[in-house]
Amino acid sequence: MQFLLLVYTDAELLEALPEGRYDTMMKGCFEHADDLKRDGKLLESQQLEDAKTARSVRIRDGKTRVIDGPFAETKELLGGFNLIEADSMEEAVRIAESLPWATMGCIEVRPVRDINAVRTRVGAPA
Repeated sequence: MQFLLLVYTDAELLEALPEGRYDTMMKGCFEHADDLKRDGKLLESQQLEDAKTARSVRIRDGKTRVIDGPFAETKELLGGFNLIEADSMEEAVRIAESLPWATMGCIEVRPVRDINAVRTRVGAPA
């Protein structure tokens, strides 16, 4: 079963890190990611550019609104994701707990829906 680990970080906590600590954490993340990939648990991971570079798009009543920045007004902003393979939600949560970013924000763990099953159910061609 696949799970998406959405990595939310608090910019204030990141900025408060001692000099060099972020790089040390990132190096550890890459090493941990390499281990998870070797174990067949990590399928993909990416960091996102700063939330200030985002655009939010909404269409309501046929009118498009594009707003600079992320939608949520919160201290914790989406900074990246990890697509993992895990046997259960409990295992996915254990993997999320192993990411240091949980100390700088939040890791949201969400099961990935089988889009091919949905495609079949609604009768969309493959």
